[in-house]
Amino acid sequence: MFTKPPPTLSKSLKILVVEDERIIAINLKESLESLGYTVPAIAASGEKAIEKATEFRPDLVLMDIWLKGNIDGIEAAQQIWERLKIPTIYVTGHSDQSTVERAKITAPFGYILKPVKEQALYVAIETALQRYEREQLLSAILRGIGDGVIVTDKDCRVQFLNQVAESLTGWQLAEARDRQVTEVFNIVHEQTRQPVGDILKNVLEQETIIYLEEQILLLPKQGKPIPVADSIAPIKNNNGAIAGAVLVFRDATQQRLVQEQNRALERARQLEYDIAELQCLDVLHDDRLSTASYELPISPAKIKLAVRILETILDQQGLLSSQFRADATVIARYWQIVQEQGKQKLKLVNDLLDIRAIETEVYPLQLTLIQVPDWISELIQPFEAWAQFQQQQLHIDIAPNLPPLVSDQLSLTRILKELLNNAFQYTPAGEEIGVVVRVWEAGGAGGAGGAGGDEGTPNTEQFTVEIQVSNSGVEIPPEEQKKIFEPFYRIPSSYFWKQGGTGLGLTVVKTLVHRLQGEIDVTSDRDGTKFTIFIPNLQFQGMEVEDDYDQ
Repeated sequence: MFTKPPPTLSKSLKILVVEDERIIAINLKESLESLGYTVPAIAASGEKAIEKATEFRPDLVLMDIWLKGNIDGIEAAQQIWERLKIPTIYVTGHSDQSTVERAKITAPFGYILKPVKEQALYVAIETALQRYEREQLLSAILRGIGDGVIVTDKDCRVQFLNQVAESLTGWQLAEARDRQVTEVFNIVHEQTRQPVGDILKNVLEQETIIYLEEQILLLPKQGKPIPVADSIAPIKNNNGAIAGAVLVFRDATQQRLVQEQNRALERARQLEYDIAELQCLDVLHDDRLSTASYELPISPAKIKLAVRILETILDQQGLLSSQFRADATVIARYWQIVQEQGKQKLKLVNDLLDIRAIETEVYPLQLTLIQVPDWISELIQPFEAWAQFQQQQLHIDIAPNLPPLVSDQLSLTRILKELLNNAFQYTPAGEEIGVVVRVWEAGGAGGAGGAGGDEGTPNTEQFTVEIQVSNSGVEIPPEEQKKIFEPFYRIPSSYFWKQGGTGLGLTVVKTLVHRLQGEIDVTSDRDGTKFTIFIPNLQFQGMEVEDDYDQ
């Protein structure tokens, strides 16, 4: 036996009855009222149904399919939903396939066959109302999202647009429904204005999320193109089958403006730096620059500035990365040559300026307490990846119990990086690169060669740290070893020359070592090449050590 629900549960819900057979309509009204619902009116035609629904705004409509007049129940239900968003349950004696298929198009919230039983009526109504509440909640969430949202079916036909999507595309949901998504969401490449393609089909076929590329424009129904960004994801039903897709996108105009402002600020800062470089070069009259004048026909800083401006112009015109120009690869290759040569010339000038600054002691030493194992471990990390990439073997040997060293850490870092860069650059694949660190007590180091000392943990603060950087597979001839520290000197070997360089790296190293009151030595034979530097602890040299060094 069917037990009627308490009248208080549903008494506030209004249900409109649309039925052209009066007796059936009255029976439906009585059944609804006995279940606790309110029936504000009965309509006998589709036109009256729309009129009464607009007047009373019921919570639900019970709709007969075959009605008198020019509008049947299916068309009336569709108009009521589009205008008022009121759900409909069909009540009909027709269950043939054509009627059911036509009714399904309007996505009804229920379908009851006559004669109507009170229990079936109650279950259908409560089920429809619960479904309606869930869908309205979801719809409210989608409408309230700040991004544009478009939902499609598995055939890529639009089923839903939220208000933001309507605003951005220029399409209203009523006119966009069941159109192909490419017609409503029409996107093109910004540079070429060529269609992006049917990326939605790729999402449905691959069953994966696809993020929109940068430089994408949305062409709205009316108005100017809009830069957009975001993603497209598939929608799956309870069985895991693809049921459609959801496009979430946003207007990227403001984001583009912020990015452009940041780039403009960065270019302005770089231009200020370049101008300062130019001013510095204009007042520099050094004999080393005279020696190098044949390598500096024009100012490298001016080249760098011109290259930066030209890069911006070429990039804006899409000449460096365009997929639609046959000469894009050629342009990019020669452009890379220009950039590399500009960087090399600028490094040449910077090395010269560094040598001049070191020799004239423009910048004082910044003495700090250096924990040598920690410093070397941190410095060597990038080179470990380099060794793996070039198929070289890197070995590190740091003596235990090394005492803290007082010296200029920036200068030491530059020295060791220059020696390691040379080692990795000139060492063939499969060969070895080694870094050895040890300490000598005062009086123990026998000069640049480090011979005759007591190696180990020092008992005083007067000691010297020895750092060796060696590599196998490359030999420097004996007659060349005394010349490699001279400015602009490069070993006259085809292997060394093809590696490039300015010929000033080792000059800078030797100058820095001497400024730290140290020594540097080089040995080379068929087993390889080894550079050894000796850096004394400057604690007892009458120099101040910075107090703010964070241990």
